Amino acid sequence: MNTPTLSSSAPVALITGASAGIGEAIARRFARGGYRIVAVARRQSRLDQLAADLSPLTEIRTLAADVTATDTAERAASLAMSAFGRLDCLVNNAGSGKWAPVHATDDATLDEVIDTSLKAPFRFCRAAVPRMTSGSIINVGSTFGLLGGLDGGIYCAVKAGLVGLTQTLAAQYGVNGIRANLVAPGVIKTDMTKDYWDAAPFQRLNQEMTPLNREGTVQDVANAIFFLASEEGSYITGQTIALDGGWTTTKYLSREALLAARVQST
Repeated sequence: MNTPTLSSSAPVALITGASAGIGEAIARRFARGGYRIVAVARRQSRLDQLAADLSPLTEIRTLAADVTATDTAERAASLAMSAFGRLDCLVNNAGSGKWAPVHATDDATLDEVIDTSLKAPFRFCRAAVPRMTSGSIINVGSTFGLLGGLDGGIYCAVKAGLVGLTQTLAAQYGVNGIRANLVAPGVIKTDMTKDYWDAAPFQRLNQEMTPLNREGTVQDVANAIFFLASEEGSYITGQTIALDGGWTTTKYLSREALLAARVQST
């Protein structure tokens, strides 16, 4: 099937971590919504499959690169301009999921999480802003950047840092028509999280504390991000939206959890 040729006025979205999980769902949602796509991820084979899947819908360019490399953000933004002549939306989705309590976090882990989940998004914002005449930046954070969790360590600290980055972007560049928001999902079932999804501690932490009686999905996250980028969301900026079924705000416990006998730790 031939790749469609979209109008030069069709918007362009640059999406990191785009080859799997939440990032792949975001890329597919933006493609269905009429965006041309620049997809960044580490695995060329997954990017090739994504491009093959989306090419009947839209124009797509891919960049196989590590977001922690100091030149990746500039390369990706330059690719958007050389391929499409514009950049309208940046979605900083790539991140590290490493957890450890503060006392057990070595410098290698500290550097990896900061480099992947804070320095890389910062660099992508720095590369994108001068190329955007208006548009939207959406950072993908976590509910654990709003409420620190046991063993969260640097993961929670970095996700909280993304909130600050989002707010300063909104303050600095709103006058230029550039909006910035953060979507903070709860734990979403992906290849990264599926191995402990049915473990009892996770069930207690997540399902038993979420009032909505279903799990969040990658499509839920992608839909929220697309809304924030769209005209319908054009007066929203500087906000952090928890996409968590009420987990962060309700202090909910399931009836089974409320009635359970508490076991003292040893």
